Parts: sequence; structure tokens; C-alpha cells
Amino acid sequence: QVQLVESGGGLVQPGGSLRLSCAASGSIVSINAMGWYRQAPGKQRELVADITGGGRTNYADSVKGRFTISRDNAENTVYLQMNSLKPEDTAVYYCNAAVITWPLNESDYWGQGTQVTVSS
Repeated sequence: QVQLVESGGGLVQPGGSLRLSCAASGSIVSINAMGWYRQAPGKQRELVADITGGGRTNYADSVKGRFTISRDNAENTVYLQMNSLKPEDTAVYYCNAAVITWPLNESDYWGQGTQVTVSS
């Protein structure tokens, strides 16, 4: 079994910053891509950013230049630094990871979600 546990969400004013963390634990051999998705009320879940095991990153156009994704492979943890937050960034943020477990099967896992609210 693999668990993803997120932390770092909360309420912040427009222009503020938050840092999300997601730690994976369990019977992990290795982790390929890790990413962050978000879902606002009444909208579909969308990709925010992802990062390969080698560190190549990809961002949604709406967050480029404001958000930074990074990972610590030794700790099986992915981070999302969010700066210059806007009200439209308000959503539940979900961590995702493509995890290799024994006997070398890859499966997608999701965290429970953390609420980010940007409001004055």
C-alpha cells in the first residue's frame, strides 16, 4: 500500500504565498512523475504542474512564473511553492504520483486533497 499525505493549504490574501508538501510512504520501489492538480467548485480537475524523476517540469499556463514545483527523491516528497496567489487559484489541490511497487508495477496514487483559499 502507498499513501500520499498533503499539507500546507490554508487561507491567504491575494498576492500572498503558500507552500504545499506531499509525502509518499509505503511499499515504494521508486517514483516516476509526481504532480499537483486542482479542482475548483463546479469545475473539472486540472493539472497545475508536474515533475519527472529526473527533474523536468511542466506547468499550466495559468501558473507559469508564479508557481514552482520541486521534489526530494530521497524523501519521496513533492512541493509546490505558490507565489502571487490570485482568487482564481482557490481550489482543492491534490497530489499525484506514479509509483513503482513490487513486483515492479506502476500505479497512480492520489492524496486526499488540501484546500487553498485566496481571499481578502
